[in-house]
Amino acid sequence: MPTTAYPLWTPVLTRALPRAALTLLVAALVACGGSGGGAPGGGQMPPSPVGVVTATRQPLALSTELPGRLEALRSAQVRARVTGVVQKRLFAEGGQVKAGQSLFQIDAAPYQAALDSARATEAKAEAALANAQATLERNRPLVEAKAISQQEWISTQTAHKQAQADLAAARAARQTAALNVEYAQVRSPITGRIGRATVSEGQLVSQTEATLMATVQQVDTLYVNFTQSAAEALRLKRAFDSGALKASGSNAVRVVLDDGSEYPLAGKLLFTDLTVDATSGQVSLRAEVPNPKGQLLPGLYVKVRIEQAATDHAILLPQQAVQRSAAGDTVMLVGADGQVAVRPVKLGGSRGAQWVVTDGLQGGEQVIVDGFQKIRPKAPVKPVPWSPAGSASAAAASAPASAASR
Repeated sequence: MPTTAYPLWTPVLTRALPRAALTLLVAALVACGGSGGGAPGGGQMPPSPVGVVTATRQPLALSTELPGRLEALRSAQVRARVTGVVQKRLFAEGGQVKAGQSLFQIDAAPYQAALDSARATEAKAEAALANAQATLERNRPLVEAKAISQQEWISTQTAHKQAQADLAAARAARQTAALNVEYAQVRSPITGRIGRATVSEGQLVSQTEATLMATVQQVDTLYVNFTQSAAEALRLKRAFDSGALKASGSNAVRVVLDDGSEYPLAGKLLFTDLTVDATSGQVSLRAEVPNPKGQLLPGLYVKVRIEQAATDHAILLPQQAVQRSAAGDTVMLVGADGQVAVRPVKLGGSRGAQWVVTDGLQGGEQVIVDGFQKIRPKAPVKPVPWSPAGSASAAAASAPASAASR
């Protein structure tokens, strides 16, 4: 059979045919997809749902949480006022004691002996004074009659005054001895709860060293000492002066415990210090908190929630709606065109699980709370009412399934 000759370009054409077919197929798919980006039937992708809350202005008291520590209203250290051996402890550790109640008995025998001696010295001085007084009265008419010399009269007067001084010194010595006997009976200076005894029976305590024997604290009412940044205090003052905020008429404070619970009884602000601590830049404040059941203990670290200002146009937002950074606080809004916008805001503290926004928002604006992961640049979103019990994804699940085909 004769051999048929093929042109040299035939293998090239054969290899090029599949590539050309692929090119035509891609073009056909692009034409079918249209400009909508791949939705069935040639439509656009639906806007992503996001959970929103509507900003609503309202009058609100602004609270600030500050760190603080509790302190007993009164605290008395019971110390030895005489030197001696402790004979008895007369109280139950950790119990309630009253002012004047006996706490310890120190051996008073040496002081009782000193008291008896002082009383005898006082009696002797009284007798000497009586004798000097009699001599003075006897010599008075004699000096007037010039029966005795002037020098003798002066000596009589001097002896009388010396007897008076001796009696005064003897009485003072007797009072000192009586006080030592009294101090041997160690008493509570205040009413309150007493801690553990730091001395025991048979132990020698010293007046010179003022040995600590126990501590009594009045805890039915407590002080809470806390601090606030001087910069924050100045910011509040400027806000008051400008009219952006007004001073709260309440001096009430609330104590927040370490577990986050709030102590049920409100306290009262007593004073704000006039001096800023040069080391920390803090201003000291003190409040008084009732503690009738003894639930709070001195020395306990707490947080203090205090109402320092009020505003007529505050907006409450869930905390997750606010993005906080070193550059400032911002929120995301859904505009009238369905687009997302970022807005800086100013916060005035917190109220439970919500931030208090004092500036940056207008009433009626829709603030995004949920669905941030679905937001795309320049892509429209669909605002869905948000509630703490649900989310935008849950609300979107209840939307008609035909939304994707629109």
